[in-house]
Amino acid sequence: MILSINRLVDVIDRAGLFERWLRREKFMATNDLMTELQKDSIKLDDDSERKVVRMILKLLEDKNGEVQNLAVKCLGPLVSKVKEYQVETIVDTLCTNMLSDKEQLRDISSIGLKTVIGELPPASSGSALAASVCKKITGRLTSAIAKQEDVSVQLEALDIMADMLCRYTSCLLVNFHPSILSCLLPQLTSPRLAVRKRTIMALGHLVMSCGNLVFIDLIEHLLTELGRNDNMSTTRTYIQCTAAISRQAGHRIGEYLEKIIPLVVKFCNVDDDELREYCIQAFESFVRRCPKEVYPHVSTVISLCLRYLTYDPNYNFDDEDEDDNAMDAEQNDEDYQGSDDEYSDDDDMSWKVRRAAAKCLDAVVSTRHEMLPEFYRSVSPALVCRFKEREENVKADVFHAYLSLLKQTRPAQSWLADPDAMEQGETPLTMLQSQVPMIVKALHKQLKEKSVKTRQCCFNMLTELVNVLPGALTTHIPVLIPGIIFSLNDKSSSSNLKIDALACLHVIMVTHPAHAFHAHVPALVPPVVACVGDPFYKITSEALLVTQQLVKVIRPLDNLSESSDSFDPSPYINDLFTCTIKRLKAADIDQEVKERAISCMGQIICNLGDRLPAELPGTLLIFLERLKNEITRLTTVKALTLIAGSPLKIDLRPVLPDAVPILASFLRKNQRALKLCTLAALDILLRNYSSAVTPVMVDAVLAELPPLISESDMHVSQMALSFLSTLAVTHPSSLSQLSGGNILQQLIALVRSPLLQGGALSAMLDFYQALVATETAGLGYMDLLRMLTGPVYSQSASLPHKQAYCSIAKCVAALTRACPDEGPAVVGQFIQDVKNSRSTDSIRLLALLSLGEVGHHVDLSSQPELKTVILDAFSSSSEEVKSAASYALGSIAVGNLPEYLPFVLQEISSSKRQYLLLHSLKEIISSASVSGLKPYVESVWTLLLKHCECQEEGTRNVVAECLGKLTLIDPETLLPRLKGYLLSGDFLKTLEDPDLNVRRVALVTFNSAAHNKPSLIRELLDSVLPQLYNETKVRKELIREVEMGPFKHTVDDGLDLRKAAFECMYTLLDSCLDRLDIFTFLNHVEDGLKDHYDIKMLTFLMLARLSSLCPSAVLQRLDRLVEPLRATCTTKVKANSVKQEFEKQDELKRSAMRAVVALLTIPEAEKSPLMSEFQSQISSNPELAAIFESIQRDSSSANMESMDTS
Repeated sequence: MILSINRLVDVIDRAGLFERWLRREKFMATNDLMTELQKDSIKLDDDSERKVVRMILKLLEDKNGEVQNLAVKCLGPLVSKVKEYQVETIVDTLCTNMLSDKEQLRDISSIGLKTVIGELPPASSGSALAASVCKKITGRLTSAIAKQEDVSVQLEALDIMADMLCRYTSCLLVNFHPSILSCLLPQLTSPRLAVRKRTIMALGHLVMSCGNLVFIDLIEHLLTELGRNDNMSTTRTYIQCTAAISRQAGHRIGEYLEKIIPLVVKFCNVDDDELREYCIQAFESFVRRCPKEVYPHVSTVISLCLRYLTYDPNYNFDDEDEDDNAMDAEQNDEDYQGSDDEYSDDDDMSWKVRRAAAKCLDAVVSTRHEMLPEFYRSVSPALVCRFKEREENVKADVFHAYLSLLKQTRPAQSWLADPDAMEQGETPLTMLQSQVPMIVKALHKQLKEKSVKTRQCCFNMLTELVNVLPGALTTHIPVLIPGIIFSLNDKSSSSNLKIDALACLHVIMVTHPAHAFHAHVPALVPPVVACVGDPFYKITSEALLVTQQLVKVIRPLDNLSESSDSFDPSPYINDLFTCTIKRLKAADIDQEVKERAISCMGQIICNLGDRLPAELPGTLLIFLERLKNEITRLTTVKALTLIAGSPLKIDLRPVLPDAVPILASFLRKNQRALKLCTLAALDILLRNYSSAVTPVMVDAVLAELPPLISESDMHVSQMALSFLSTLAVTHPSSLSQLSGGNILQQLIALVRSPLLQGGALSAMLDFYQALVATETAGLGYMDLLRMLTGPVYSQSASLPHKQAYCSIAKCVAALTRACPDEGPAVVGQFIQDVKNSRSTDSIRLLALLSLGEVGHHVDLSSQPELKTVILDAFSSSSEEVKSAASYALGSIAVGNLPEYLPFVLQEISSSKRQYLLLHSLKEIISSASVSGLKPYVESVWTLLLKHCECQEEGTRNVVAECLGKLTLIDPETLLPRLKGYLLSGDFLKTLEDPDLNVRRVALVTFNSAAHNKPSLIRELLDSVLPQLYNETKVRKELIREVEMGPFKHTVDDGLDLRKAAFECMYTLLDSCLDRLDIFTFLNHVEDGLKDHYDIKMLTFLMLARLSSLCPSAVLQRLDRLVEPLRATCTTKVKANSVKQEFEKQDELKRSAMRAVVALLTIPEAEKSPLMSEFQSQISSNPELAAIFESIQRDSSSANMESMDTS
């Protein structure tokens, strides 16, 4: 390797002697040298290093530009291959050449320096090379910048300086920062604007990492110069510089805003358009980067922006512009301007002021969500009025600002639309609703504009508007449709415009009632059909989506009665079918178009199939072909499901013999979405086409079912069980093969799974009821009962989880409800099992739970021993049997309240087993009907109050649950009583109670309200939040040491209270974000990041949530948040710690890393010096890098999965 490099160096040397003849050979040899240097395996000895470095530096001065370029490319790999002193030689030479008289050499040397800086190892790697090179370069650069002799040298030096400051933001150059600052500041008054601009860039990078004294010097200098205001040109530069500093280091400049903003406001009023533009841009950067400190000045900023948004001194929007003849007025205006010699639009800079104002308003709207009502009062009407802006770029920014306003209104919808909200009246949504006519009027005119960009903005606006307010445009559709059709038909429309127009039309059709479009169908169909035939696949794809929605519009299936006033779809069916079938048949088209053509045709057949008798058979055969194709099969299954469920009863019999076996084969494919959709399709086919589904087809499906019924995927299991339930109704004879087959074994295994609950459990119960109703041989009531309960009685297989007993009991009750005649005997047997002293705890547990489940639906008062048997079970030695007896008593009572509820109340009063009996009472209150319980409310209430003072905390908790549930039965009477029992009568006072437990429970209650009924607590937040934040602090007086033998153990009595407080904070992020001061909130999140394990886990979740909800605020605090995250990720557990400690630490690391991944989704987060250093640390640590990559993969695959099953 070294030999080949030496040979190449000799070739280049020799070529230099015979320049004219060997120029090509020199080029080739340099190219080969670059290739060799790029190989990782290369190692150079001292002699070769010296030769190569000397040769490459010589080639940089070559007369041939191509050779010079190659030599620069060699520098990158060379820096990492040679020793430190050689790198310093390279840097020295490049710095000297930069000051050369030859322009070409200067240029190539500055590119070379940038290359070297880019290739140096990062500071976090611990290498000293970067530090020594940067120090060497800095001195040379500062002198080059300060000389001011040659502007081009200055510009290059400033460029390299900015590059270096940007890359090495940490403390590498901290000693040079004062000298860098002193050489940069004079350049702000340079006669050359380009020098000033690059100086501002370099200062922007400097403030990200410089020490506090340097930063103060810079700000004081700017404030002094702005105060003097000697020269308008330099004032403009200083304002630009202030804005740049704010953009790069908003968290540092915040404290100086009180001095800066009055100066900027003053310059805003100076009659200089360029200065005004820079002032407003500075406001924008303050608003985005210093949200907290700028808050007192936001109203000033808004009023200035609103004033300059309409600032157009050279143009008069007179009344004629408001007429419908605006187009003519513009034409006349153009003629007029053409004949004016004195004034030209090129001299007009006012548009830049208006653009800056629009962008600044965009920033204000995006960052101050709590001011939404104020924005709808003042900003919204002003922006709508400026939709008529004549300068296209400004108009686009005005639209963008309004889009931001609409987007800000969306996340708040959950509480805005809360029907129980106390603050009825003017909410942002109602204010927006009232402004819709004004918006539509402004957009109506813009939709006919010649400008493509303007029309695109209109469509984006309408799309966002209907997403925020579905149905808002119902009365305005006649005004908007012509504008949409204009863009679809217009020859000058770009592809993107057509796509946006179609997407907008689609969203409007989805969110508005069908009848609103009936009058416009004749005008809509031709342009949409033309777009389906468009050669550009993206337009076709979007048009097919619109066609699918159009089919629903012309014939909605919820109103099939052909009354005289219903819309007649006949004239349009042929056009829609023809354009879609053409795309459906085409094999050589884009995947997206194929899928949407299938979906669209599915909708056409579903809604209009009865009007297409001749075309139907051929179309279904195409579907069959698409079903066999791996790429299109999932979409085709969905389309077939749609058709099979159509109320038109489309004849699918011709394709079922081929389709069902193909669908059956899909059940063994390793694609979850396909399995789910296939089971749904088979289920609907069985329901609606049972006569056409033959036993052979059913057998093909049954053969594939066993692997699907498993706890590994409960949703798939649920769908499979639903299919079997349908089969039991439509083809009962097919179930005979279940008795000895795998399916039944899988079902029994699933019943015993602790994961069986919710929808899957309901499907299981439905299936057992359907199965026993078929009276299939070998699958009768007793057969199924033995299969379910056999293992418990034979003790052949122990059930590891209590949930399994509950599931079996529910299945037993479902079977008993389906066969009421069998009930008494089985109930009698269960009672005997509980009584029998030889019964194991497992048998007793199952028998009691089964009695409870059966008694819930069937009156068991005819069983005289039942009460005694259950009360005896309360004395069992097994806690699980006691608990089951308690549940059984409550559940049986629900089946006959008059018989059992007085008995339970009597027992609670006289017995010593109150805890278990109160659990029974809780079950009764939770499950019984309101009308059934009403007569007993007073006696239950009185009884519960007696037990409020019980010494046992567990009993008090059950009483509290019972009181809460009972209050819901008659809230008008009972809620005031409950409130009266609070010592103060005021819930909020309990947050200040001296008892820790009372405060904790008060916070839990508050959390529940914030989660379920945010409207109850929104108005109280101003007084509650200080108390809530107060509870997040660690209190030393609550931490004590407990001696456990030879060890000392620390106990924190305040931990549960802090945890409750942080849980409340997490809930408030979702329900009351607009009422929070995010910066105060972040202070406490920051403290939580250094707290106990449980609280760290919560705050990591909050951080991830905040990254998406309030990115700008998080960005401002990023440096303070990174440190605790880094500390968590780099903490080592002691080697002799127990296994749980290692697991806890691993879980903490993963959770912290999830927060880091979320933080990195914020734009500009990587610019933070501490964050970029932490990233380098993660990538250089194999363990952390592996965690980081797996979390990134998980988040991207989760997004894909949600898209796949939608």
